[in-house]
Amino acid sequence: MLDDRAKLLLKALVERYIADGQPVGSRTLSKASGLELSPATIRNVMADLEDLGLIASPHTSAGRVPTAKGYRLFVDTMLTIRRDQAQASALSPTLAPDQPQKVIASAASLLSNLSQFVGVVMAPKRSSVFKHIEFLKLSEKRLLVIIVSPDGDVQNRILFTEVDYSSSQLIEASNYLNTHFAGMAIEQVRARLQQDLKRLQGEIAKLMQAAVQVGSEAMTQDTSEVVISGERNLLSVSDFSSDMGHLRRAFELFEQKTQLMRLLDVSSQAEGVRIYIGGESQIVPMQELSVVSAPYEVDGQVVGTLGVIGPTRMAYDRMIEIVDITSRLVGNALSQGKS
Repeated sequence: MLDDRAKLLLKALVERYIADGQPVGSRTLSKASGLELSPATIRNVMADLEDLGLIASPHTSAGRVPTAKGYRLFVDTMLTIRRDQAQASALSPTLAPDQPQKVIASAASLLSNLSQFVGVVMAPKRSSVFKHIEFLKLSEKRLLVIIVSPDGDVQNRILFTEVDYSSSQLIEASNYLNTHFAGMAIEQVRARLQQDLKRLQGEIAKLMQAAVQVGSEAMTQDTSEVVISGERNLLSVSDFSSDMGHLRRAFELFEQKTQLMRLLDVSSQAEGVRIYIGGESQIVPMQELSVVSAPYEVDGQVVGTLGVIGPTRMAYDRMIEIVDITSRLVGNALSQGKS
């Protein structure tokens, strides 16, 4: 537990470091905190904070910088967000409820432009409900399964079969699926189909089972796309431009996207804005990065996540406001687009 004096000095140190990017010495901290303390007293408190792992001393300077643990304490207990309506309106350009892909791309760009860091959005998960299914014969024992969702999204999958089906059999199978199961989720179709197999011809039953399997894979595999904007902004961040190793690892993270999807998926299970600070867990793989994220909703249901990725030395209060407002804008735009 920190006493009030130690908390105030830590808060002042973090805010000064975020603003200047330079290690903070006792003389600077004395002025920034507004406390009438001797330099010796401040040095003693800083030593205590260092012993607790909240700040660290770079080898090249007598000043101190926050650690991931120090940032976490600052974010959780000392950060105050001012909900200024004028600021909020300035951050609220309209995202036209056009195609969802355009809304997502615009949101990533908006996050990047406002933060001057990297904007990232996980697109809404694709519905597993199908409106229409069709089989197209490509060659012997090789079919193209075409699945159309209610919103017009089309998924194609090649299906290799043990039997060479005739055109009439393919039409029969697609007609049966469309007549009995259109508008249902693939998982429901699978369960219902199990009950109907006895009434269906053996080979047709096998075809429909295989179609449901590839349909399930088509509509659940890679259903969440991550859209990233503003990676080049990190080139102008001194924390990265001074160390090409840091920059290279950051760009590798953006290229892989798998780790980002895991992070955003975790974020979607939480309410409101969340902050992940690199180095404090395995969620953010780089010690030099922090992520401010929030889920967004369509018609009251969480369908995706968005956020800002930047250096641990960022203005968290402003990032929280940017992410919070953008998540609401995206949710509103996508909800209007459905109506």
